[in-house]
Amino acid sequence: MNAVDGEWPWQVSLQYLGSHICGGTLISQQWVLSAAHCLERPVRSEDYQVYLGLNQLDTNTTHMVVSNVETIVLNSQYTSTGSAGDIALVKLANPISFTNYIMPICLPSSSVTFPCGMDCWVTGWGTTSFEVNLPFPRILQQVMVPLISRESCEQMYRINAAYSPSQPVIKSDQICAGYQAGRKDACLGDSGGPLVCEANGLWYQVGIVSWGDDCALPNRPGVYTLVSTYESWIE
Repeated sequence: MNAVDGEWPWQVSLQYLGSHICGGTLISQQWVLSAAHCLERPVRSEDYQVYLGLNQLDTNTTHMVVSNVETIVLNSQYTSTGSAGDIALVKLANPISFTNYIMPICLPSSSVTFPCGMDCWVTGWGTTSFEVNLPFPRILQQVMVPLISRESCEQMYRINAAYSPSQPVIKSDQICAGYQAGRKDACLGDSGGPLVCEANGLWYQVGIVSWGDDCALPNRPGVYTLVSTYESWIE
C-alpha cells in the first residue's frame, strides 16, 4: 500500500553509487540505523548517500535532503545472512535539521515490551513480488504485520525445512512479524528499514528488516533484528 508523503518521516533510502539498495531509520540529527548485511561489501563510506524526507524514488522535492556518509559502523557479531548482529549505524556527514518530513524515530529501551499479536508497520521501497522480477516501486510502501513470538516463529521455520536442529533458526536478538498464511511481508530492497509499533501515542522502532525465506510465504514470517537488544551498543 502506498504511503502518504511525510507519513513515516524517519524512513530513509540508503543508496550505493546512486541506486537504492536498502532502507534505514533516522534516530538523531546525524545517525541512521540500518542492517549490517546492507553494508557488508568492502565498505567505503564515500560510495553511499542517504536520502531523507523522500516518499518517491527518483523524484526531487523541496523537503528532500541528500546527505553524504561520514562513517559506517557494523556490529561485530554479524557474519552472514541470518546471523546475530545484523545491525549497523551510519553517521551522516553533517547534522540534519528536523522538519515535518524528516524526524527521528523513538528507540525502545530493553525494559519496554511489545506484546505478541500487536499490529505494527514495516515500510520500504522493496520489491512487491519475490516470484516476479519487478523493479522497486517508486512510492514508499507500507504494510501492517503482527508481532510473532520467537518460539512460534522458530516452530514455523522448522516446518518443511532443513535447518540444523542443534542451532536456533531465530536468534536471541531477533523478532518476527507477519502472518502464518503469508501474503504480507517485507521483501528485497526493504532490508535495513524499520518495523515500527505505536505505544502511548509515540512510534518506536522495534525491529530492523533482516532476513526471511523468500517473501510472504506461509509459515515464513519476516525476521527482524530486535532493536532493544542493542540499546547500549547504539548509545
